[in-house]
Amino acid sequence: SRPALILADEPTANLDSKTASELMDLLLRINHEDRTTFLISTHDLRITSKAQRILNIKDGKLVSDSRQTEA
Repeated sequence: SRPALILADEPTANLDSKTASELMDLLLRINHEDRTTFLISTHDLRITSKAQRILNIKDGKLVSDSRQTEA
């Protein structure tokens, strides 16, 4: 199955740095190869460095919306 959208709630919670990085690399590969969109909720700043778009929400309100360019 190749879903168009995958929702991931804290996918790197309780993972060590190496495993979290490997997981994010896998998600990015799926994103690029299969054009799958990932909507990820997280408190883990390691994820935001790899995200194309970051929405910050505080108390249920959108605080910021930023896009990062690919390296």
